[in-house]
Amino acid sequence: MVQKILCVAEKPAIAKAVANHLAGGNVTTRHIHGNQYVKNYEFDFSFGPPWGNCSVTMTSVIGHLNGLEFEANYRKWGSCAPEHLFDVQVVETVDDEKKALADNITQQARYAKALFIWTDCDREGEHIGSEVRQAALKGNQRLQVKRARFSNTERAHVLQAALNPIDLDERQVNAVAARIELDLRLGASFTRFQTLELQRMGESLADRVISYGSCQFPTLGFVVDRYFRVKNFVPEQFWSIKVTHRRDDMDVSFLWRRHRLFDRLAVTILYERCLTARTAKVSKLQKKPTSKWRPLPLTTVELQKLGSMFLRMNSQQVMKIAEDLYTKGWISYPRTETDQFDKGIDLKKLIEKQVQDQTWGPYAQNLLNGAFRTPRTGRNNDQAHPPIHPVNYVASTSLSPDERRVYEFVVRRFLGCCSEDAKGESTTVELTYGDETFHANGLLVLQRNYLEVYTYDRWESSQQLPTFQLDEVFEPTEAKMTDGETGPPGYLTEPELISLMDANGIGTDATMAEHIAKIQERMYVEVRSRSGAGRANATEAITRGTRGGRASRGARGGGRGGARANGITSGSSGVLEFIPTTLGCALIEGYDNMGLATSLGKPFLRKEMEVKMKEICAGTKARREVVQEVLEGYREVLVTAIRQVNVLRTACRKYVFNNGIENDG
Repeated sequence: MVQKILCVAEKPAIAKAVANHLAGGNVTTRHIHGNQYVKNYEFDFSFGPPWGNCSVTMTSVIGHLNGLEFEANYRKWGSCAPEHLFDVQVVETVDDEKKALADNITQQARYAKALFIWTDCDREGEHIGSEVRQAALKGNQRLQVKRARFSNTERAHVLQAALNPIDLDERQVNAVAARIELDLRLGASFTRFQTLELQRMGESLADRVISYGSCQFPTLGFVVDRYFRVKNFVPEQFWSIKVTHRRDDMDVSFLWRRHRLFDRLAVTILYERCLTARTAKVSKLQKKPTSKWRPLPLTTVELQKLGSMFLRMNSQQVMKIAEDLYTKGWISYPRTETDQFDKGIDLKKLIEKQVQDQTWGPYAQNLLNGAFRTPRTGRNNDQAHPPIHPVNYVASTSLSPDERRVYEFVVRRFLGCCSEDAKGESTTVELTYGDETFHANGLLVLQRNYLEVYTYDRWESSQQLPTFQLDEVFEPTEAKMTDGETGPPGYLTEPELISLMDANGIGTDATMAEHIAKIQERMYVEVRSRSGAGRANATEAITRGTRGGRASRGARGGGRGGARANGITSGSSGVLEFIPTTLGCALIEGYDNMGLATSLGKPFLRKEMEVKMKEICAGTKARREVVQEVLEGYREVLVTAIRQVNVLRTACRKYVFNNGIENDG
């Protein structure tokens, strides 16, 4: 008798793609009751031992089947004190809109020998797989359960995954279960506390739900912190010495090694010593080959950061489009921390698929003709997915404009990874002038190599230097003392915010874009173009000096304000910056002023939680142990916040009602 295998994917499109690959196109499609998007695909497939030839039903869910909520008598906001939500019972239920999907799985499992789970191979996918298993076991307790491990929907890869199933990772399931419970308890308790207390202040807060999330608040904290660094910035005057020399019809600017000083008298004395010396001596002359390294293989965080910089879309849009491209089989799974290719991946075969493109096809062919280089190896490997890369070629005419930009970026990044570094020649001339040292640098790009295809990087030849001789002595054409003022940092951009979240463990590579979107939806921050146009006027009138102080003096070359981070200037088009609303400022300052050991606006509590999630995945801590440890840390914060709620009210009065002005009355 032919055995039946039930296969369940995380998304309808994945179920359809996998079914067509396994069936070779010979599929019977059946609609299910209660959901127009999910189908059952029936076909035959040989899974090899121990299952052999099988009758297969392939279906799907749409994300999580189940949700977690408090018992019915604690769901109303006035049912208990907010702090009691840390301890009351929670129940797992099937979401109402997902019951038809769960019932379909239960029904199909009754006739199956085994369940093959085809959810995404990450933590969240593992937990969704456990929810699928739970629904299937209701229909058949004797069911064998396996999961397919795959990172793209290319046919050969899907067939390989079907023939080599593995077990669900119970540790990852438990880590997500812990995170879901903590998100519910922490989110509900702090949201009820904030909302009920601040609504009493009336006016614009009277009917406002003031939501809390353990990832969203540190994300908001980063935005507020940068905002006040800009608003409270006090410019300081500095002085410098500039030396220029004209030779061979070229004006060469020599930079002062000290860069700049904040003491006018000291600079004046050093400048006069230079003038007294009259002549400068070439103390160092160096010409050497230099390179600009090709990029590392692409991770999710880099895709979000660079997508928001270069593709004229925000990180959430980038990830949505990348997910669609993955579902359609054009790129690999776009949620990965891995920046190194496994030696078993045939990179040249992937390059070969891109040869047919009219734009980058000739470059791909050149790689196959001998220019191919093994990609650099990064430091990260999540042991689940390879770096993001194209798995199949698709003509640009078959994609939407946004899909085209993301797909092109992924392809160009991949081809750039497989290329030679850019090559150039750098020249350095160093002068001793008086007691001071000055230098000039020149760059000549000789071979662009990867830059030919990866057009998002810039490396251009700089000023050409005329010929100088070592120990040569000459009188500079001009030496002058200059002055200027330090400038403030820019408001936080999305690439910068993602970098801060990544460095501080706020969210995962898969959820950062969601958290950024959430603080916008909750109207804690607004967004505008870095050029200064757009909306987000909510906090512009807040007076300077209400929070924080003068920026500290930075390292040499950075001054007290320093240059804008990541080299992004205020005129960069398409780069968005975040401005907190008055409520966003009030919430962060309110918690900061409570004297908490760790403010909710800082990343440390959430970062510690994420470390504990990884300990569950590693098997060094149990789920219940982690949940209790985290709750105890936040319980102390909530008790203090309840006791000092007037501090939060004062911050709201200051920002939301008085536009940032202190009111002693």
